[in-house]
Formats: sequence, C-alpha cells, structure tokens
Amino acid sequence: MKHLLIKICSAWLLTASASFCFASEGAIPPGIPKLDHVFLILLENHSYSDIRNNVSAPFINSMADTGSVATNYFAVGHPSLPNYLEIVGGSNFNVQSDNSPDWHNSGCTSFTDTGTVCPIYGTGTENSSATPDIAGKNITQQLEARNLSWKNYQQSLPLTGADGVNYSDGFYSNLTDFSDIMPDVTPPLTNDDMLSYIVNLYAVKHNPFAYFRHGQTSDNLRRTAGFEGSNGLYANLRSGNVANFSFIVPNQCNDQHGVGGETFCSYGPALIERSDQTVERIVTAIKKSNIWKLGNNAIILVWDEDDYSESDQVLAIVKTNYLHTPYTSNTYYNHFSLLKTLESAFRLPCLNHACDNNVKVMRDMFTGP
Repeated sequence: MKHLLIKICSAWLLTASASFCFASEGAIPPGIPKLDHVFLILLENHSYSDIRNNVSAPFINSMADTGSVATNYFAVGHPSLPNYLEIVGGSNFNVQSDNSPDWHNSGCTSFTDTGTVCPIYGTGTENSSATPDIAGKNITQQLEARNLSWKNYQQSLPLTGADGVNYSDGFYSNLTDFSDIMPDVTPPLTNDDMLSYIVNLYAVKHNPFAYFRHGQTSDNLRRTAGFEGSNGLYANLRSGNVANFSFIVPNQCNDQHGVGGETFCSYGPALIERSDQTVERIVTAIKKSNIWKLGNNAIILVWDEDDYSESDQVLAIVKTNYLHTPYTSNTYYNHFSLLKTLESAFRLPCLNHACDNNVKVMRDMFTGP
C-alpha cells in the first residue's frame, strides 16, 4: 500500500492534487517563462510612496521607469524577519519577531518569540488557521531537488563566514573574542563592552536561510558569502560563476534600514541615496556579467515592509534581459506572489501560502500586457 501511495503521489506531482500528497507543496504554478538566472535584491523599511519618484533614488526610479513596476504590491506583515521567511518559504513558520536563530540546536522544538528561534525543519505551526501544519522547507531545498543552484549574498559578513554570526561590521562579529586587543584603560573594558561598539551592518534577521536547519549545514553555509572577496558577489559576476538563483541583501547602511547613531546611516535622504548607489552598483555588475546575455534572466528589486508607516505597500520592480518595453502592473501582489512567481520561473511546486488560490503569479511583470 505504501508503494502504491508513492506511485500515486508521483503521478499527481504536477497536478493540483499534489497537495493531497505533500501538505506543504502543491502544483507547479504556470505563467512565467522559464528563467535561467534570477537576481533577487532585498531592501528595507520604506513604503511605495517613500521611494517612487523620490529624487534621492534616481537609479531605482529609472529601473521602475524602464522595467516592470508593481503599483499594488504589499508586504505580508511586520517586522522584517517574517517577511523574509515568507518570501523564501511561503510562511512565517510562527516566527513573529526579529530574534536570532538558535544555531545548530537539533533538540530545539519550541517556537518562541521570547528567545532565539529554533532551526526550522520538518513541520511547524504557523499562527494561522488556514494552514495549521506546514513543512519547514524553503525554495533553496526545492532548487537543489531539481539540480538547480543558489547562492546567498549578504554584505558585510566577516571573512570567517555566516556560521553563528548574528551581527557583524564585516570584520568583527558577536563571535569575536576581544580579550587580546582590549585597550588598557581604567576601568577595564569587558568583552561585552567591546561587542557593543560593533556597528551592526550585517544582521542575521535579513538572512532567512540561517533560520532553517537546512541552511545551517556546513555545505549550505558555504553558499552564503559577502559582496567582496574571491567568492563574493562581484567576483562571481565577473567570472560568470553565477547560480540560478541569487539572493542579494546589502548591509543595513545600504539597504535603507539604517543603523542608529551613524550620521549617514540613519533614516533620511542620505540613507536612500547610498542605497540607490548600492543598487546601481549591483545592477550594473549584473548587466556587465557575461551571464546576463545567456538565456532568460531577471533582476527583481523589492522592499521587505514599510516599517509600520502606511498600509505595508512597497515597491517591486522587475528588469529582464528579454523585455524592453516599460510596463506598469496594477494587479494586487504580495510576498507570497513573489515566491509563487519564482517557483513558476524555475518549474518548482508551490510552497505553503504560495499555493493559496488568491495568490497570483506575477505573470504580467515578466511577459508584459
């Protein structure tokens, strides 16, 4: 009987009935041309009206003017981390905070908002009656199952990598032992004192894969890199050694989030300006890469949330190497739509809320009217 059920499930995998066999995965969503490479760039905490036609973001607005722009796109909630999880996994997995992951704790079973977040795997209970039991899977696991590649680029990671790192300025992190370099002052500084001086440029809450047990394995941690260095974003683009799916997150001074106390890294025009220049550098490097000319490729630029300022409407822009006519979409989309669209582009089954009937694939953003 078990073998018969497996055969039935395999036969139904590409149909709407697939959700009967796999609670978290449904059919492969139709609608998007098969894409060879997708570059997803995440920015932070600004509403649609904050950015669209803002003179401090000329490059980003030029992307909107010449590409496909969504005027009715919304984040799912607050704060940041749940939105990142929803983009890559179609669920917040009952994580409703920005708390750090409980690194490598295989015995952790309680999802809590008062401490660290258990590594997501297997099944988890989301705070929604619509899907009371959903698998802790994300798009990278789906890509691997189809022999497709992915890479996670997080600006200002330390050279030692992402393992166990909750915050970093690119050199020092929460794992740094300052005992050998503490200044000889009176009263003496503790290691905690020294850690407090670190400017939190890299923030693990913007790295959703670190919250999955799958993402905490040594092999997958090696798929997380910074922007610079021989294995970083810009080196990979120059060499053409680029994954099918690139997840790109600038640091908190360059993604419009801001870090308190830094003159040019706080909310305001300067924060948006430096983010605009960061996006320009990334997009320019992508388009100069030989990989951009091969097959069908897309750059997606989207914000995680509006930081409680308005209705959670955010800007979403798509730039492809095959569409050359500007397009404006007024269709309602959200982060679940984005995941469903990525799955359509890579021919992957939908995950969790990306399977909901009211969640639409962003077809017009990739095909035009």
